[in-house]
Amino acid sequence: MLKKTLLALALISLGACQSMTAIPVTTNALLGRWHITQLRGQSVADFSPAQLTFAVDGKLSGNNSCNNFVGSYVLNGKQLLIKPVASTMKACVDVLMQQEQQIMQLLPQVTTAITENGTLQLVDPSGMVLITLSRH
Repeated sequence: MLKKTLLALALISLGACQSMTAIPVTTNALLGRWHITQLRGQSVADFSPAQLTFAVDGKLSGNNSCNNFVGSYVLNGKQLLIKPVASTMKACVDVLMQQEQQIMQLLPQVTTAITENGTLQLVDPSGMVLITLSRH
């Protein structure tokens, strides 16, 4: 009896600790400008202008911390594919240049977009959150 009670309490406690379920993003929820706040769980530089803008026609534009870029995206159900195409080529301070390289490497790895706790998370095939964004 005691074992069953302890097991029930443990299961209830685990359920209470879980965060809200991640929800696949819809096209309407994705549209607009999003500020990049984290890369692989690490905060971006405070002064970083990094952002993505998803347009209704499948076009993507943004700033990768140092340079502006354009590309395209396809949202099909919960699957999101991002393809950066072209970028300006100006130099910036080292921390922003490193962030820029990381963003440009991570974007093509994205396969899923989910919303959770008011953020947009761009996720790779293994479920790892690559980029976290907040509404700009």
